[in-house]
Amino acid sequence: MNVLALLHTSPVHVPVFDALRDEDAPGLELRHLVHEQLLGRARELGPEAVTEAVRTVLAGAVAGGADAVLCTCSTIGAVAEAASASLGVPVLRVDRPMAAAAVAQGHRIAVVATVASTLEPTVALIREEAGDRPVALRTVLAEDAWAHFESGDPEAYLAVIAGTLDTLTDVDVIVLAQASMAAAATRTTTSVPVLSSPRPGLRAAAAAVGA
Repeated sequence: MNVLALLHTSPVHVPVFDALRDEDAPGLELRHLVHEQLLGRARELGPEAVTEAVRTVLAGAVAGGADAVLCTCSTIGAVAEAASASLGVPVLRVDRPMAAAAVAQGHRIAVVATVASTLEPTVALIREEAGDRPVALRTVLAEDAWAHFESGDPEAYLAVIAGTLDTLTDVDVIVLAQASMAAAATRTTTSVPVLSSPRPGLRAAAAAVGA
């Protein structure tokens, strides 16, 4: 059986990705690695500060039999992806397929996040995917949403995000920078396409291991 390890910085992602696996890649074995401290340290000191810690976690996953690793945290996604060459297995960031889809849909892109540390990595990823194509990027922080996430109130968290999305105009597409934000796409009244990362990210990872 193909084995995909997932590096999370919150346990809330485990059931989300299990459900997506059941729908899209039922033959794929998932191994969830939850390391909440990585996000806290990356937010405080920058993603580069957790480089060695992330590599250690990834190396352990590979030693345990993972055929690929999917990092579901956008803040540390670039750090994880960069470790792929030295590990001998694909290490994917969950938001790359979403970024590619965004630049294919239009050049006016709004990036919405609930953690400020996610904005810069997501913008950099979108520019990388855009290549020579011009993009006009707008970053938006959903104020106060993260406090609801940390207090364990997902309904309030998603409501704040959806309210933020409702206010966005003059953009071609909206990108939800964090996997935890995905369900807000079904709660907004905006007519602008809203992209989230979990499903396309998991599908890309499943394809990488041949599932």
